[in-house]
Amino acid sequence: MAQFTKKAIIESVIKLLNEKPLDKITIKDIAKDCGINRNTFYYHFEDIPSLIKCILDSEIEKVFAGQEDIASWEEGFIAAAQFALQNKKFVYHIYNSVRREEVERYLNIIAGEVMRRYVEMASKGLSAREEDKKLIADFYKQALTGMVRDWLDCGMKYDPEQVIGRLGIMLEGNIEAALRKTAE
Repeated sequence: MAQFTKKAIIESVIKLLNEKPLDKITIKDIAKDCGINRNTFYYHFEDIPSLIKCILDSEIEKVFAGQEDIASWEEGFIAAAQFALQNKKFVYHIYNSVRREEVERYLNIIAGEVMRRYVEMASKGLSAREEDKKLIADFYKQALTGMVRDWLDCGMKYDPEQVIGRLGIMLEGNIEAALRKTAE
């Protein structure tokens, strides 16, 4: 029963954040929306920020569950970003609130792990140094998170999947070339 209630609270806040900004949502609103009392909310979560962190952490776990190899960083990043793409207003409302750092943490973890896994897979058979692989992964992580922050700052007006796809075409082979150079 407790997991059912926790899930109802999470679904409620996602729904509410897809409708209105974070600073307009109260625990009373969440409790009313999912048919619980305020004490039940506090049994599961300390406050709304801890609920937001729980949602984003859960999404991070879902993204990487069972995905060891990534065929391309573009596909990996787009797959990892599905929650954000399906809940644009939710992400936008958190990003444009005092909880912005939670979205940025989420982006850094997702982009960092996608790039780390891709660089690791692309470096198989090469004698690239670990610090060079980390540097390459960090560079692309920063580029990806910067692009997503720009997308958020622009009001999410363009299709990020299309931009990531185009960028993938333009940069095709660059990671592998960098890894080969470091192995020489």
